[in-house]
Amino acid sequence: MKTFTLDVDYACDFDLFGLVSSSREHTLAWVLNRTLHLRLIKQPDLILDLLQKGRLVISNYLHATEHHTLRLFRNRSADASALKKPYLAPDIRQYDYLLQINAGGAGLPPTPQLITQLTALPEVQLVSQFDPNDLKFKENFLF
Repeated sequence: MKTFTLDVDYACDFDLFGLVSSSREHTLAWVLNRTLHLRLIKQPDLILDLLQKGRLVISNYLHATEHHTLRLFRNRSADASALKKPYLAPDIRQYDYLLQINAGGAGLPPTPQLITQLTALPEVQLVSQFDPNDLKFKENFLF
């Protein structure tokens, strides 16, 4: 019997930023709300069951308008996990938080200015932008 494999390549059309911060997630969300004039609201945890490998429970915050959607994720699983790398994005596990911006970020500052504003925050030690299409586990961001 022949076996066919479905090979799908996803194109990610969002901006992704990694943040290094020792702050708690609710503190970081509050600071981002004040600085960027957002309304990040805690959402139910994302639960990703990874086919007999384990389970990730990812804490996330959401700010949505008619122009853009912004999500703040904690990169590490909130629950104990059997996975060797319990991260939403294991490729960039050195980053504590991930900031995902959909729809071009209309109404938000341009990328260089956004990075400057985030870096200036005392709660944030480092900010980097990533191309999500280059990440090995980019399908973790599709929901």
